[in-house]
Amino acid sequence: MSSSAAVKKPATRKRLAIALAATVLCGAALFAYSSTASHNAAPDVSFVKLDGQKLALKDLRGKVVMVNFWATDCTTCIGEMPKMIETYNKYHAQGLEFVAVAMSYDPPSYVINYTETRKLPFKVAMDSDDKLAAAFGNVKLTPTTFLIDKNGKIIRRYVGEPAFAELHQLLEKELAAA
Repeated sequence: MSSSAAVKKPATRKRLAIALAATVLCGAALFAYSSTASHNAAPDVSFVKLDGQKLALKDLRGKVVMVNFWATDCTTCIGEMPKMIETYNKYHAQGLEFVAVAMSYDPPSYVINYTETRKLPFKVAMDSDDKLAAAFGNVKLTPTTFLIDKNGKIIRRYVGEPAFAELHQLLEKELAAA
């Protein structure tokens, strides 16, 4: 091996290490951004509920709203659903609204069956054309839940199951806000 080849190897490794570190930092920053308060306006969307009726998100202003993207084949979604039901039941009378949005790939018959057999107490909508997922930042991962304040601002985005104790504290704070 020539001396110039020996010099290039450590330089290449150093560049790779820098590139890897930059990638990790960008990923960490993106994760931190996606899970912290963004205070962006929620999109101006309408949900089509399972009964065919439309519900405009803007009509829920004045209430705290959770929008949960889920699927019947998502084990984390199914695992968190009883806690979502408990959360809704605990805070609905105080002004919490909840819309569970089934992903476009979820067969409507599966969503209807799950909704009816589990007696979901909140609104359930289908995102048959991916427009809702696109409007909320191109949601691909389930579950993804958005917490929207009374003024229509997204204050928290959860990718995966939320830490429910922290979620409940945040809900109590937001529901108590004027």
